[in-house]
Amino acid sequence: MLSWTALAQATDSLPAYERTIKVSDPFYREDQFYIGITHSMLMQKPKGLEQRSISLGTSFGFLRDIPVNRQRTVAIAPGAGLAFYNLRHNLVLLHDDGVPAFFIENDLSKNVQKLTYLEIPLEFRWRTSKIHSHKFWRVYTGIKYSYLLNSRIKYEGAYGKIETKKNELLNRSNLGIYVTAGFNTWNFYAYYGFKPLYRKGTVDAGESYFNMVNVGLMFYIL
Repeated sequence: MLSWTALAQATDSLPAYERTIKVSDPFYREDQFYIGITHSMLMQKPKGLEQRSISLGTSFGFLRDIPVNRQRTVAIAPGAGLAFYNLRHNLVLLHDDGVPAFFIENDLSKNVQKLTYLEIPLEFRWRTSKIHSHKFWRVYTGIKYSYLLNSRIKYEGAYGKIETKKNELLNRSNLGIYVTAGFNTWNFYAYYGFKPLYRKGTVDAGESYFNMVNVGLMFYIL
């Protein structure tokens, strides 16, 4: 009977930290779908204008996560989505002989401005994510182009019940910046639009009003 005892050590050209990774996924991505819930605040308001209750907004869409470093913690993400806003305030839009005019009315029961936008965001992303855990810190910031698809105003007050569709006084497009930051499920979101909601001179001669600021929560899904 013969026996051999041997001791061998293989040489590995990989760095030590890479040899400790049991599973590697070169296609690993994060946060592909998003859902947002926000409250809209109107900046640069004309005198006497007041917002009433919560101007609730919702948004959802898809972002293509493209990691740019080896650890896949830094990424860029272009995407597309839809946003729906319900603005509640006391600035009433009426038409006198076909000419639009704005009035401040404090004694009304409803004045809701509904807006639907196509949104095209481009994000820069930093996160502490790992392949096997969805609990991590994230800071996402970027720019967003918005195009107005539909608008409608529902009013009930001293002038009766009036519904206005496709308000031509609104700016059709906008560009803004935003930031999302948080841990795991809960992420704070804030957005600022550079252009006013209405075209210059339509609410008050020579003035631009209603730059929109949205604050709320953003949720991400793989």
